[in-house]
Amino acid sequence: MADFHVHIPYEKIDSHLSFIREQRFNLEIYFSSKTLDSISRQDLASLREKLDYNPLLTIHAPFMDLSPGAIDSKVRAVTIERFSHVLNIAEALKVKAVVFHSGYEKWKYSLRPDLWLDASLETWRPLVKRADDGGVKIAIENIFEDEPANLKLLMQEMSSKNLGICFDTGHLNLFSKVKLEDWMEALNPYIIELHLHDNNRTSDQHLPIGEGTFDFDKFFSLLENKNCIYTLEAHNAEDVRKSIERLRKYL
Repeated sequence: MADFHVHIPYEKIDSHLSFIREQRFNLEIYFSSKTLDSISRQDLASLREKLDYNPLLTIHAPFMDLSPGAIDSKVRAVTIERFSHVLNIAEALKVKAVVFHSGYEKWKYSLRPDLWLDASLETWRPLVKRADDGGVKIAIENIFEDEPANLKLLMQEMSSKNLGICFDTGHLNLFSKVKLEDWMEALNPYIIELHLHDNNRTSDQHLPIGEGTFDFDKFFSLLENKNCIYTLEAHNAEDVRKSIERLRKYL
């Protein structure tokens, strides 16, 4: 089966460790800001010992209150501090990629993606350079975007083989105002990771693949980079199992 990962918050690994080890899952580990405040090198070494079957790892960075495209330089400085800490962990754990949220909300930026872009470039240029030096890829995830123009602008301006898109099917299903084909036409060349989950367009439910209204058949028929990282974002063990079985259809 292709390279697929299962998303799990760092603080929940111990409670699900037997299931994780039994299934030998590759993992996307979410490190919240609260976790970053307390985690130590010893904790990371202990994590590696627990995952002694040597899974492939990716990281999901913290996002609450953070803004990589912040106009306020002090807000952006705190964001860069948090993101730099995540890259320290990425280097220690030798992960393949780190997922960051875009931070773009059209109403907050007064329908001016250029304002967000200019500030975002100040954040991402040094971080991508550092990630490149460490052999880690950075993937920017669509969140509240209702169309893909701002993400395409960022990819074009950065023009880095080490920076790409984490395409989140659930977020697109919930927030998009344009067709899936428009998203794929704009972002296909940049997709390096997928977040795979579903919803019925009422909330971010994180349902298993195929239990909401997202058109996975169409999506996988349009996806060009079949060798990207497939990350399942189900929120319990049973939904993980369902998503794995349904993902097999497309691989």
